[in-house]
This record gives sequence, structure tokens and C-alpha cells, in this order.
Amino acid sequence: MLSAFQLLPVFIISSFLLACPTLAKYQENDTVTLWVNKAGPYDNPQETYSYYSLPYCRPADGDHKRGGLGEVLGGNDLIDSRIDIKFKRDVERRSICELKLDASKIAQFKYAIDNMYWFEFFIDDLPMWGFVGEVYGYYGDTNKHVVYTHKMLHITYNRDQIIHLNLSQEIPKPLEEGRTLNMTYSVKWSPTEVSYAQRFNVYLDYYFFENEIHWFSILNSIMMVIFLTGLVSMILMRTLRNDYAKYARENDDMETLEKDVIEESGWKLVHGDVFRPPQNLALLSAFVGTGAQLAILVLLVIISAYLWRMYTRRGAIITTSIVCYALTSFISGYVSGRLYSRNAGENWIKSMVLTASFFPFLCFGIGFVLNSIAIFYESITVIPLSTIVVVFVIWAFISLPLSFLGTVVGRNWSGTPDNPCRVKNIPRPIPEKKWYLRPSVISLVGGLLPFASIFIEMYFVFASLWNYMVHYYVYGFMLLVFIVLIIVTVCVTILGTYFLLNAENYHWQWTSFFSAASTALYVYLYAIYYYHAKTRMSGLFQTSFYFGYTLMFCLGVGILCGAVGYLGSNLFVRRIFRNIKCD
Repeated sequence: MLSAFQLLPVFIISSFLLACPTLAKYQENDTVTLWVNKAGPYDNPQETYSYYSLPYCRPADGDHKRGGLGEVLGGNDLIDSRIDIKFKRDVERRSICELKLDASKIAQFKYAIDNMYWFEFFIDDLPMWGFVGEVYGYYGDTNKHVVYTHKMLHITYNRDQIIHLNLSQEIPKPLEEGRTLNMTYSVKWSPTEVSYAQRFNVYLDYYFFENEIHWFSILNSIMMVIFLTGLVSMILMRTLRNDYAKYARENDDMETLEKDVIEESGWKLVHGDVFRPPQNLALLSAFVGTGAQLAILVLLVIISAYLWRMYTRRGAIITTSIVCYALTSFISGYVSGRLYSRNAGENWIKSMVLTASFFPFLCFGIGFVLNSIAIFYESITVIPLSTIVVVFVIWAFISLPLSFLGTVVGRNWSGTPDNPCRVKNIPRPIPEKKWYLRPSVISLVGGLLPFASIFIEMYFVFASLWNYMVHYYVYGFMLLVFIVLIIVTVCVTILGTYFLLNAENYHWQWTSFFSAASTALYVYLYAIYYYHAKTRMSGLFQTSFYFGYTLMFCLGVGILCGAVGYLGSNLFVRRIFRNIKCD
């Protein structure tokens, strides 16, 4: 029996191969497999069940298609329908099976029709969708539930490759107990000049994603970046320059010096405390390290999705995200170990364990609750135990060692404290200031502008995540918005840190982190608005999945933005205090 060390590289390689587009070619009369996937209520995108949970005819020997890690986590379970389809061979009308209706089957069909159940098929990794049935008549007692009994498949091809699919349903039959339905299908093949590389374009909604509002939001974000960078530059070049001038004078007379002492106030007075280690240093180091890793991860995934069109393949982005997260764990350990050691932290093992396990275990806890709900509802989105074991093995044998290695390297190679100013033994009292200069207010307000820079893009992301048949493909837009988010977050956090230090409050470390991390709070509030205003979701299953996965997403956004904000503020603080004479 193979060990986990032997199985792990095999599984990772196979997951990548399954995530990459395959170039399928057929010869005339070759068998073309129709895979059935899932079905569920139209208003609840995540509440999905196996196609054969509906009382359709199920083949006795229908094989399951082995999927990669991302495909399984995405809630896909493809089963061979055993419907006879040959390449370039039309089928006029052929029977699939005889379906005899009884009270149980009628109740299942009626429930599915009332809840607008849809289903998903695949041929050559191209999807097609359809509805189970409909209700005829909407007035009086004439309402009748009918189920479609004939499926018409129109397949277009270019030489030896399948290009497009179209599914239409015909011959609706009323649901009557004791009646036998003849379930049939037909296939029509047509040639096309569309190339294989462009075959997925028919699924992309160009009007939705590339409209004027989307472009306007990008321009608006760029203008915000220009404004904020100009504001930060003004502070650095004008306000701070005047302050430095006082420290540059070498031949001041006593009267001038005494005058300067009397007028001295603001950020310069806290030079003996500004580099005092913050409370809960190990936790802050873990957050900053994890956030730095997530920033690199998001950048890698966006670039990969843009270059290799991963949206055309089921589960490709999920697989890439998990594997890249494991491989970039060295970054989180390095940044965390470096930060912890530079602040004279003593319990570095605690920081190392928190960095490697805090965010993964947080996601695991949320996933465990959602998976338990999926098990209760017998949904296809249930994550199998084998997949959970594989994810754990990836974390235990790749992510964890790399994180530990990064901590050791960061601690030993670049963890020597090099603060520009010496920390005094007795902490300086913090004077009372206006309410708007309190750390809690700065932290809460700090996330407004970063959220404003991504507000429009959040609508498109949510629309693709929580709607059917909407494929997000404009990763060039997403890359630009992500860069804008990073710049805006850094600029806003630097401004907040400057105002806090100018109020003679030297507790800037956690304030800078939460000032940027509060962006996630506004994203979650927007998610609540989106749920009530833009969707018709209902029920415990869909509601828990929506808010559970959104919570997981927002935690990642908060840690990412918080880390970026802290690192930017840290560079800013070191820069301004390096140019003054510290006692």
C-alpha cells in the first residue's frame, strides 16, 4: 500500500492535469459520452443534488468520472448517462427508457418543478443546462405540472473537435399516477468554422462584464489612487520636511532651542516608544505573515487564470489556489519569523505554529459546519472524507514544513532588531485627544476607501459566484483592481498612522492592521445587502453556505489587507524616524 508521501505528488500532478484544458479529438463514429452532473433549485445555486436524485432512469453501470481536487471541492459528480451518441451521427428519435409514474415520483417531480429545478450535462467538458418541467396554466384549477420527455441535442463541430452544445426540451407530458412516460432523445450534428480555442466564448457574457459601468469603476479607482498617493507624497515632502529641518540645524542659539522645545509636539515626541513591541506580538506576526502569503497567492492565481483561461475548466481555479497556497507557505513563515524576531519576541515557536495553522484551521472549522449541513441535506456538495484527508496531507506535508522553514530563515537571517530609535524603559503616557483620533475610529474608517475602490468589482465577483451560467473571465480587470486595492490600502493606512502618531499615540501596529483589515467588514455588509436585494435565496442550506463562504472570503480579505497596511505603515514609520536625532 502506498504511503501518503508517495500518493501526494501523484495526486497533485493528476489534479493539475485534470485542471488543464484537454484537446479532445474524435473520429467519425467514435463514442461521445454525455455526463450528467447535478440538479437543484434555480434560486439556490449551492443547493445542488445528484441528477439521479430526481426520479429519472438511472443506468445500472453508469461510471463516475474521476475529477481533480478542485472539481470535487466545487461540488461536481459526473456520471456516465450511457446514452448512445456517435461523433457526426445524427439520431432522429431514440428511447432512453420507459418511466412509470407513481405517487412518490410525481411528488418528487412536482416539488422540483415548483422550485424551478435545473440540471447540468457535460459533453467534452462543455456544459449545457435545462429545466425539469413547468406548470401549464396560471388561473383557476387549470394548473398542471408537466415534465419534458424529449431532449434534443444540437452539437456543432469543427473537423474532429466538438465546439458548441445546445440542449432543447420538447414533448411535455402531464404528471398522472400510473402513466408511463417514454423518455427519448435526438442528436443533430452541424459543422462550424469556430475554432477550438474560441469554443467557450459562447458562455461568456461580454455585455455584462465589459460595459461602461465596469470601465468607469476602473477609472474611478485609478483617480482615487492618484489622489491618495498625491496626499501621502505631500505629507512626506512638505510636512515632514519642515519637521526634519529643526533637527538638521547644528548652530542654534539657546533662545531658539528653548522655543523649539516649547513648540515641540506631535509624532516626534513618541520616538522613544514608537518601536515598543505591541501586545499579542505572536498573533500579529501570524496575521501579517499569512496576509503577505495571501497577497502573493491572489496575485499568482489571477495571473494564472488570465494566462491559461482557467475559467474554461471545472475546478481549475480551486486546485490552483490550494496548491499555490501550500507552495507559498514559506512566505508566511519568513515574514512572520522576521517580524517577531525584530520586535524581540521570545516565544518564536508559538508564532511559528500560529502562522502555519491559524488561517487553515479557521477555514476548516467553517468548512466542517457547512459540510455537516450538506450531509444532512444529502447534497452533492458534500466533501468526501478522502478529499478532506488529501487536503490535510497537502497542508501537513507541504504547507506546514515550508512555513516552519520560512520562520527559521526569517528569524535567523533577517530577524535582528534594527530600530532607528531606542525604546525607553518607561512608557510615555498617551494624552487625551479628539474622538476622531482614537485608534478604534481610525481602524473603522480606514477600510472605507479601500472598499470603495473595489465596490463595483465586488458586484461582478458576487454575480459570478452566486448565480448560474455566469463565468467570471475578466481577470485583467481583477488584476488592475487588486493592484489599486493594494495601493489605496497602503496610502490610507499610512495616513491613519501619521494622524495617530501626531496625536502622540504610539500604539500604531494593531491600529494600522485593523485600519486596513476593516475593509473586510464593509465587504461583508455589502454581502448582506447583495443577499437581500440581488438574490432570491432561501432556506437554511443556501443561507448558511452563502454567509459561511462569504465569511471565509472576508476573513481572507481582512488578513490580506491588514498585512499590506501594516507592512506599508512599518516602512513609513521607519523612514520618518530614521531621519531624526533620537535620544
